[in-house]
Amino acid sequence: MNRILRDSDAVELSDPPAFSFGQKLRANRVIRNDGTYPGKEIGDVLVKKGEVGYVVSIGTLLQQFYIYGVEFLESGYRVGMKRKELEPVDAGEEVDDLPLPEES
Repeated sequence: MNRILRDSDAVELSDPPAFSFGQKLRANRVIRNDGTYPGKEIGDVLVKKGEVGYVVSIGTLLQQFYIYGVEFLESGYRVGMKRKELEPVDAGEEVDDLPLPEES
């Protein structure tokens, strides 16, 4: 258990959030349920690496980190993530978003 990586020395709250509301982001790793996502088993995959979503809320954790509530379109999940788990999608980069429903 001594190999657990902790980032207890980092304090993000002294700076403004790295991401803003509505910003398009990509998950840079697979995110599994740690037991805090209701209705899913611990260890279930919530977000796949490379999945794209949008920031819908910004909160804090342990008076130390920003937690970004990201709505992922492909999976339909809203997941709280740390900055190190996300990367911005460049404005010039093409990303295949889910198509919008056709108007009738």
